[in-house]
Parts: sequence; structure tokens; C-alpha cells
Amino acid sequence: MRATVLHSPGDIRLDTLPDPDLEADTDAIVRVVAACVCGSDLWPYRGLNKPQTEPHQIGHEHVGVVERVGSDVSALSVGDFVIAPFMYSDNTCVHCRNGVQTSCVNGGGYTGCQAELVRVPQADGTLVTVPGEVGDDLLPHVLALTDVFPTGHHAAVSAGVTAGSTVVVVGDGAVGLSAVLAAKRLGASTVVAMSRHADRQALATEFGADHIVEKRDKEGAAEVREILDGIGADAVLECVGTKESMKQAFLSLRPGGTVGYVGVPHGVELNVPAMFGRNQGLAGGVAPVRAYLDELLPEVLSGDLRPGAVFDHTFALDEVADAYTAMDERTAIKALLRP
Repeated sequence: MRATVLHSPGDIRLDTLPDPDLEADTDAIVRVVAACVCGSDLWPYRGLNKPQTEPHQIGHEHVGVVERVGSDVSALSVGDFVIAPFMYSDNTCVHCRNGVQTSCVNGGGYTGCQAELVRVPQADGTLVTVPGEVGDDLLPHVLALTDVFPTGHHAAVSAGVTAGSTVVVVGDGAVGLSAVLAAKRLGASTVVAMSRHADRQALATEFGADHIVEKRDKEGAAEVREILDGIGADAVLECVGTKESMKQAFLSLRPGGTVGYVGVPHGVELNVPAMFGRNQGLAGGVAPVRAYLDELLPEVLSGDLRPGAVFDHTFALDEVADAYTAMDERTAIKALLRP
């Protein structure tokens, strides 16, 4: 099969590798119909994670068709079109039952999804079948359910967004834009998107943002307070993962509010005494995608929820290096890959 391999920071190639095989009776092999590049893929691409010692496959978001199943797989059939959450889980252990499938006792993460074939462990608990035909119009919206939209949704849920909430979203990447859509879906009365890029501002507005703030730091927080009756937001959704973005989130938050964070942390620091004095909370983490799919998928299938608008560029798999360049240079919000 052809598969995307990160050889070293900045060096993405499409290599020919052995096809994956079933390694456990609970596995399935999925032929990828669409995959994508995630903002978190850019951390190793830029060399900002732990040093890379050897080439490795990359990518963790895909949808496709079941090609083979292990003998213990009972909920799936060959030919099923499936959504693959970016972490696998049995969906039965105590953590899964508590809605934290990312901590499943039999689960874990897997990469290598920017490829033609993917082995998915714990297939019954992980993969979600999409009924009916998935055409080109529906494809980006179901692909968005593998990670990006549920991650934005997790930020909103973690921050306690509900009907009437005032919300600020820090980050205008695909997750931040998804968080705007998620906050509006949950009934937020006012959503402020912090963005300096016209194309992302336009999509934020399409997703329901009521205001755009371009300023940063204390000036940006002051503009937020001016919009929100002088007190700051009930909930701030932090969708970047840097020291600066987390600081911006707390500067924009009212006393008693909560920051929902889903940005992968890199160098983040917290001022806990200030949080204590203002009764400000912090909740979030890795999005348990599987926990949200039973709720979100029907709305995507009905057309009421259209999260796939974050995919503004499509690349063939053999153009994957160009897809990474576009994401890295911010000329693409999110790149969709078609094998």
C-alpha cells in the first residue's frame, strides 16, 4: 500500500509499505476513502515534539470501507462504510461507560491513517457504521467527525456551554472554527471568535460567530469585555495549546467561568493563584470522539450539522507533501486527502 511517512521534520513522503494484517481477533482492516491533515500533525512535522529517531507513518483521521474483520468482530461487516475515531476503545470498560473512551483500559492511539489501508484495533467498540451511501457531498462532514468537530465540541462541553452562554474561542484553526459551530449548536447566545485571517473570519461567521476580535493579549481581552457587558465570557474555548493562547483564554474569562481546553499543550503555564482568587475553572483534554458520535452523526446525516466546511482544500494522497505545506503555511484551513 501507499502510506504517508514522516522521515524527518519537514520531510513528508508517500512510501510503499506492506499492507497491514489482522493482528488480533478484534481488529478490522479499513480501506481509506478519505483522510486529512490535523493541526496536531504539524507539531512533529515542525520538529517541535520529542526528537525523531526514525521514519514513521503519520495521520490519525480517516473514514473508509471495512475490508477484513477478525473472528471476534460481530458488529461490523465487510463493505460497511465506517467513521474511525482517532483513538481506539472497546467502548465497554468503566472509563468508556463514563464517556472517557480516550482512557479505555484496552484502548490507545494509532497513527498511519494517511494511507490506503489502516488496521483498527478494538473494531467493534471503535468504528461507527454510516448507514446508506456516502457521496462526495456527505464525505467531508462524516470525515470531520473522526476528530476535528468532536474536539471543538469537547471544548464547548468541557467549558459548560449551554443555552444563553457567552463564549470566546481562542484559535482560528479547524478546531477553533469547529468550536464556534459547536458553541452555537449548544445554544450560546454570543460567540466571539479571535481571528486575524479574513478567510477564517468568514468561516467563523458562517458557523455562527457574532463578533470577531483581532487584537491579542490585554487589548484583545478588553475588547472581549466591551462586547460582553464588561465582565468577560462565561466560557472560553482554548483550541491552540500554547502558553500565549492559554493566557489569552483566562484574560477573556469572567470570574466564575470555565476554560475548555483541547489544544495539545506545548509550554503551557497556569496562574493557579489567580484562578483560585477568581473562581475560574479549567476542564478538557483529549476529546473522547466515540462518546459523541451517537449524538452527532444523525445531525450530520440529516444535513442539520455541516462541520465539513473546515475542509477548504482537497489533495490526492500523492500530493500529501503539498497538503502539509499548505497547512504549515496557513494557506489551507484543513486539507482533505483522497487516496
